[in-house]
Amino acid sequence: MSFIKIPTKGMRDIMPDEMALREYIINELCKTYSLYGFKRIETPCVEHIENISNNQGGDNEKLIFKILKRGEKLNLENASSVDDLVDSGLRYDLTVPLTRYYANNMNNLDNPFKAIQIGNVWRADRPQKGRYRQFVQCDIDIFGEKTNLAEIELISATTSLLEKIGLINYKIVINDRRILKAMALYAGFNENECDSVFISLDKLDKIGISGVSEELIENGFSASIVEKYLNLYSNNNYEDITKFCEQIDEKFLDKKIVNNLKEIIESILSFKNINIEFDPTLVRGMSYYTGPIFEIKVEGYSGSIGGGGRYDEMVSKYANVSVPACGFSIGFERLINILMESNYQIPNSKEKYAFIIDSEEFSLNKKMYLSEINKLRENDKIVNVQLKSKNFKHQKEMLENQGYIIYLNNKKL
Repeated sequence: MSFIKIPTKGMRDIMPDEMALREYIINELCKTYSLYGFKRIETPCVEHIENISNNQGGDNEKLIFKILKRGEKLNLENASSVDDLVDSGLRYDLTVPLTRYYANNMNNLDNPFKAIQIGNVWRADRPQKGRYRQFVQCDIDIFGEKTNLAEIELISATTSLLEKIGLINYKIVINDRRILKAMALYAGFNENECDSVFISLDKLDKIGISGVSEELIENGFSASIVEKYLNLYSNNNYEDITKFCEQIDEKFLDKKIVNNLKEIIESILSFKNINIEFDPTLVRGMSYYTGPIFEIKVEGYSGSIGGGGRYDEMVSKYANVSVPACGFSIGFERLINILMESNYQIPNSKEKYAFIIDSEEFSLNKKMYLSEINKLRENDKIVNVQLKSKNFKHQKEMLENQGYIIYLNNKKL
């Protein structure tokens, strides 16, 4: 018999062991975040195309899986471009749909509103390790809290989750989009050029200062402005936020912004023993961020396993009201990859019993076996019952590798 192998192109099948780990992490995530007052909600995976292509998602808007109009609305003859043929798309993150959700339902929600959202998102990206075209995101967001209590709660909740699952070799890096913008304006870039500058700066880890310089100049920016801008980063000692930001003229950067960032870091360190540090090169790809931004980095693992920030201007895109908002997203797939590679064992797993029974024995004593198995299950034990196969050795090894205590015809092996 032959089978047709259909390529998934970044959309993968998940094996049982990994699925068990994913379910465990999601369960721990929900339990931990609920202790902070977050409530789980859900949004559709399909959004109107205007909601997800409004220049708020950065480069991710180039990766949208678009959905064609249906029926009579699909007019191929009069279409001048692909955009004329689509009216919706698969969500590329959870923040944009959540903001639309909040704008539609804010009168019926708590204030401040603290949301948990877990679900698949889709990006037409180039598949690689830890990066897929369909993947799960796990977000927590706070709407209606204008002070840095929001950032403190988000970072505290997320690091509590990491501590609970035993991940310790991580650090939180934090910056502020207003500091990034001030640096760019001080160097001489125009305000409408900042997003383009940040896209190049975001590649600093991969291509270095010289690579960023070359790219900015290739993009048509003045060499003198680029030099002045990148010289601000030549001081690699970023620990003292105040000292670093003193390079920037006060007319470009309000001291309150710097003090706010210092206060977030100092407040978290006052009750948590974690590695959190200022990083002025941190950009985050989404252009909707308006204030503090943060990421989780794990030692020995390229890229981040989570990130977020403040996006105070986003609700006003959907409703005639301004609402402060801030969120943090766990890079769920990358976190799972790290745990799988380290052979992570789910703690406090239930006892697992496997009853392997000869078919003839089972026919003779079916009621006895079923009664015994049912009692174990009523006592919250996992019981797998199988008829003995011809290749008993392989059958036994497979069950042992899954952690089962094995009985053959009611006798423990």
